[in-house]
Amino acid sequence: MTGYRRIATEEAFAPPELLQLYRGLLRDGDGDVPRDRGFESLWGFYLGSAAERPRAVVRRLTDLGAGRIADMDAAGIDHQVLALTAPGTNVLDAPTARTMATLTNDMAAQAVRDHPDRFTALATVAWQDALDGNADAAVAELDRAVRRLGMCGVIANSHVQGTYLDDQRFWPVLEAAELLDVPVYLHPNTPNDRMVEPLHEAGLDGAIYGFAVETGMHLLRIVTSGVFDRFPRLRLVVGHLGEALPFWLPRIDHFHAAQVASGRYPAMKALQLRPSDYLRRNVWYTTSGMAWQRGIMFVREVVGPDRVLYAMDYPYQYEPDEVRHQDELPLDAAAKREFFEGIATRLFHLTV
Repeated sequence: MTGYRRIATEEAFAPPELLQLYRGLLRDGDGDVPRDRGFESLWGFYLGSAAERPRAVVRRLTDLGAGRIADMDAAGIDHQVLALTAPGTNVLDAPTARTMATLTNDMAAQAVRDHPDRFTALATVAWQDALDGNADAAVAELDRAVRRLGMCGVIANSHVQGTYLDDQRFWPVLEAAELLDVPVYLHPNTPNDRMVEPLHEAGLDGAIYGFAVETGMHLLRIVTSGVFDRFPRLRLVVGHLGEALPFWLPRIDHFHAAQVASGRYPAMKALQLRPSDYLRRNVWYTTSGMAWQRGIMFVREVVGPDRVLYAMDYPYQYEPDEVRHQDELPLDAAAKREFFEGIATRLFHLTV
C-alpha cells in the first residue's frame, strides 16, 4: 500500500543469559569490574521495578519470535535490524564478555535464519579485549559474525567501563569494520561514573537527556581524535537524530579551529577536514525515538537526505502511532522510500 518497506534500524534484544548476568552484577557486583552507577540506575530499574512498562520492555527484549513479529505487524514494521541492548557486554569482565558476545551472535543468527524476511542483525564483540591488548579476539569474532553468520554491522554500546572509541587500542576493531565494509552503530550507554552524578541526582541520567550527553560527546571525541582521517571509509551510525550534534555544526567547527590554533589542548589536533565534514561524510543518522517531523527535516537539510533513515528504538520506545507521523513526512514518494528502505538497504547491505 505504501510503496516502500519500513526497515527499523535500532531495535534491541537481549539473551536471557545476559539479563541473568546483569541481575548478578546488581546483587553482588564484580570484583574485576569497577562499579557503574549508570548501569545500576538503568538496569536496577528495568530488572527491579514492578511497573508494567519496564516489565514489558524486558519481556520484549528476550523475544525474537512470535511476540516481536506481532508487535512489528501492529506498527507496520516490515524488517528489524537487531542489536544487543545497552550496555551489552561492556559492563562484564573480558572473558565473560567474549563468551556472551559469541552466544549473542549465535542467537541473533538463529533468529535471522528462522525469520529471514523480518530480521537482520548487528554483531556483538567484547570490546574489552582491545583494552586488554587482545584486539585480535574481538576482530576474529567480528569476522566470524560477518563472514560466517551474515551479520550486517557491529554494535558499539558506547563507552567500555569509561573508555571511548577514540582510544587507539580499539582501532583494530574499527579497521576491521572498515575492511569488512560494515558500519559501526554507536548506541548510547549511561554516563560513566565520572559524569553521571549531577545527571542522576536530577533524574536525567537516562534516555531523557543523559544518553544524548554521553553519546554526543563520544561521537565528537571520535571525530576530533582523527579516527576518520585514519579510516576514511569507516561508516558510523548514530541514533536519536545524532544526539543533537547536527544542531551544533557551525559552533563545533568554529571552536575546533580556534582550539587547534591556540594549542590549548594536547588532544585537540588539526584534521584533514572540518568536524562537520566528517559528520556529513562518515556518519548516518537514524530517527530512533525522535518521531518529530521538524527535527527530521532539519537534520536531513544539514547533513544530507541520504544520511537520515528510519528507526523505532524498539522496545524502549515502542509507539506504533509514531510510524504514522513519519509516513506523513513532507517528502515525495521516492524520498520516502529512500528514508524507510533504500538508505538502510545500501548502508547495511541488506538482501531481503
